[in-house]
Amino acid sequence: MAITASQVKELRSRTGAGMMDCKKALTEANGNMEAAIDYLRENGIAKAAKKAGRIAAEGTTYLLCDNNKALILEINSETDFVAKNEKFTTLVKNIAEVILKNEPKTLEEALKLDIDGITVENAINNAIATIGEKLSLRRFEIIVKNDNAVFGLYSHMGGKIGVLTVIDGIDDASVAKDVAMHIAALNPKYLDETQVSKEELEHEKKVLSEQALKEGKPAKIVEKMVVGRLNKYLEEICVTKQKFVKDDSMTVEKFVASKGGKLTKFVRYEVGEGIEKREDNFAEEVMSQVKGN
Repeated sequence: MAITASQVKELRSRTGAGMMDCKKALTEANGNMEAAIDYLRENGIAKAAKKAGRIAAEGTTYLLCDNNKALILEINSETDFVAKNEKFTTLVKNIAEVILKNEPKTLEEALKLDIDGITVENAINNAIATIGEKLSLRRFEIIVKNDNAVFGLYSHMGGKIGVLTVIDGIDDASVAKDVAMHIAALNPKYLDETQVSKEELEHEKKVLSEQALKEGKPAKIVEKMVVGRLNKYLEEICVTKQKFVKDDSMTVEKFVASKGGKLTKFVRYEVGEGIEKREDNFAEEVMSQVKGN
């Protein structure tokens, strides 16, 4: 099948491999992106598939805590100009407050909540009419903790990344915030290895085995190598196994334990994850903003 330039661009972004290598991998994989990533990794061209090679939309994350309840949400806008607009930030704050108070289970329920006499959905539509850009409540999560746990809230780069953590057994919020900062920086996929699916582990074993064999390693020692590399993989994707950014002499799990606690949950939102943003000309975007004011 014909390989498009956009496919090559995406594979380059996700793996860091060269253009010709990406084109060859996509050709070998018949256009299948994930299979092409595996091909590059197995042949030592890409050390690891980058998980964050996606174009981000604009907007903000927002964090709010009230006693034993905490909220993290994401609201999107079309441009970063609007994300910093006072009307937009006020809308985000008001929506967060009403969601945390009422604890809706779904986005549909959240949009029907009352906010100053109208629904959240209508409040967003009114803001669209005033601001002149499409806005949307994308996602949210409410976490309820017990009295023996503490929340950690961390907002990075003015809301570009938001992290909410829960640590049981302590009352020091600074510890939970330190862990939230770590998660913002390293972007782990899971809390610990128990959350990693059997399918993902089997897939990684296959890739690592092929990688080791193509390095010319004897088959009899490949299995031992795979075990070691799989443990390294788990250290990369599980926050409890990661080296703590503020003290790499210990893992996050050991750092939290040294304070008498246990990390039981985290939620990390990054603005625009998985959303394709249209590639406008920047000068035209600026001009459209100027004309709109």
